[in-house]
Amino acid sequence: MATADSAVKPLQNAMKMAKVAIQLDGGSQHKEAYCEYLRTINYISHALLEEAGSQTTGRKASSPTKSGHRRVLSDGGGELSPFLPPEVFQKLQTVESHDTSRKELTPIEQASRMNQKLKANYEARLARLTPGQAYQKTSLKLSLQRQMMENLIIAKARQDALQRKMEERRLRLQEEANRRFAASGAMTAEEQEQRTLYTNVLEYEQDHDWPKRWKANIKENPGDVTLVSRLVSYLLSRSDHPVVKLLRKHQYRIYNRLYPIVSKGLPQSPALLLRPSRSTHNLLHPETQRRSTSTMSSSIGGQSFGSGLSLSPSLPHDLHTGCEDKEEGEEPHAQVTVDRENSFEDLEQFLTQLDWAPPDVRTDDSGSDSELTCDTSTLSEGHVQELEMRALKEHLKATVKDIHIAIDQLLSLCLLSFECLNTASSKDLCLASIEEAFFTPLWSALVALFRKVYREREQAFEMSMKLYQDASPGDVGVPSKLFPQEPDILQGSYPYESAVQELKLLVKDCCPQRKLECIVRTLRVICACAEDYRGLHEVDSAPKTAAIGADDLLPILSFVALRCQCPQLVSECAALEEFIHEGYLIGEEGYCLTSMQSALAYVESLHTGGAHHPADKLL
Repeated sequence: MATADSAVKPLQNAMKMAKVAIQLDGGSQHKEAYCEYLRTINYISHALLEEAGSQTTGRKASSPTKSGHRRVLSDGGGELSPFLPPEVFQKLQTVESHDTSRKELTPIEQASRMNQKLKANYEARLARLTPGQAYQKTSLKLSLQRQMMENLIIAKARQDALQRKMEERRLRLQEEANRRFAASGAMTAEEQEQRTLYTNVLEYEQDHDWPKRWKANIKENPGDVTLVSRLVSYLLSRSDHPVVKLLRKHQYRIYNRLYPIVSKGLPQSPALLLRPSRSTHNLLHPETQRRSTSTMSSSIGGQSFGSGLSLSPSLPHDLHTGCEDKEEGEEPHAQVTVDRENSFEDLEQFLTQLDWAPPDVRTDDSGSDSELTCDTSTLSEGHVQELEMRALKEHLKATVKDIHIAIDQLLSLCLLSFECLNTASSKDLCLASIEEAFFTPLWSALVALFRKVYREREQAFEMSMKLYQDASPGDVGVPSKLFPQEPDILQGSYPYESAVQELKLLVKDCCPQRKLECIVRTLRVICACAEDYRGLHEVDSAPKTAAIGADDLLPILSFVALRCQCPQLVSECAALEEFIHEGYLIGEEGYCLTSMQSALAYVESLHTGGAHHPADKLL
């Protein structure tokens, strides 16, 4: 059944995209229709490529698709990537809500359609005439041309009048927005952008009645909190509303920032490094760096990565010979010349495109090229990895910051559009709906970046997981009274299995809030299981206190995380810390997330043999 559903979804998307192209074609927008047809063909080819790849690679090919994303060829390589190209991602986001808004035809477009019908009638009548009726053919042709010209002239006059009215309305609404954002001093760029967005909202409300109806409904029923969620859900379904347009714009920008990195996988072994090259000379040389930066800034969003993440097995020993190498043109060192021409070019592009430079970059032109080459050729393998990881961390930090800014802008515009939502409880509900809509299509790519940054921690978790895959709760410090000692009692299961199954659901959600709720449910299931297990040891007396406290909860949670066998939990929880609203981190949700982080850290340390009791992590 799952296979059938996965086949239907691409087909439905392709049909929707083709439908858009046909509508444009029918409206005489032939150039736009042609582009839509090409995008549809591109999407279909990617879907077919995914299907062919999954059939030929079998079970191994299914593992990258666990997140539900289609697999496509990544740029610059033949490996399969679980992420769609940005242009296809953007198109799909638009197609999903395309049918919710129907754009009215302009007078010129209406006249064009009318003229197409007239031309079709003319050709039909012309086909019925005999060869001897030449006069009638000429008369029909002249009549057709006159009618078509009249239609266009009338439509042009109507459109000019409509444009004048729209311009007058735009100026009036802009003045209203100016009064709303009136300030004593000069407006900042953010305030100017907010004013423009608010003007767009006012223009939208002039053409649509549903915002007024929703505002009146909420005003009449101020105590009905369900209306808030329903309003925001309806708002986010309207693809032509300024809030949704801003949402799509931010989503595409973030995805475009993530795709060049996450579409290229990192090697499994930490020993695999970037190819060494003389281009590290350019990385440290200011003029070359400025040229590289200016070149990359001409790309869309500054994120057009080339081979920046391609990796190669080792660093040639020849490059560690220091300054005693001869000139590149000399025959004995021809091989070294080839290596240096290709050296560190991947790392250079990677760092340059992230707008990052090492802290020891020279700011003067003093010193010879040979000195610079000597310095860069002594870079160790560990140093290369450190540079790459620092660049990834900087990129992650900038992406997280952009996401927070984007969500703040979306919430502000939503509250400007509906002032009735500007209460504490309504803002929380509004924010939750916005975050779910924002993160759902982005989470897989976003967590992939987190996994690159937290790769070493995930590897440590995986090593402990393999080493302790058959461990009992007692092996990780769980008191004997909190799990059954006789395996037969659980009838083929293992202790706290229900909590393990609950925690496994975390990676299937794409919204931070829902993931946090999953962690909360996991801890509640643990507490319920602990109560049941304690009852097995204390049959004769009713429990007077809770079965577990913090000292007991953390070892149990560590056991549950260990049996979950999902290293991705490390990156998922790190992402949750970044994106969960601080208001949720104060109460039960914050306690559960902190406990989970402590348990994960304990599991990571198990394989070293020096693990401490997980409760110590909180001290």
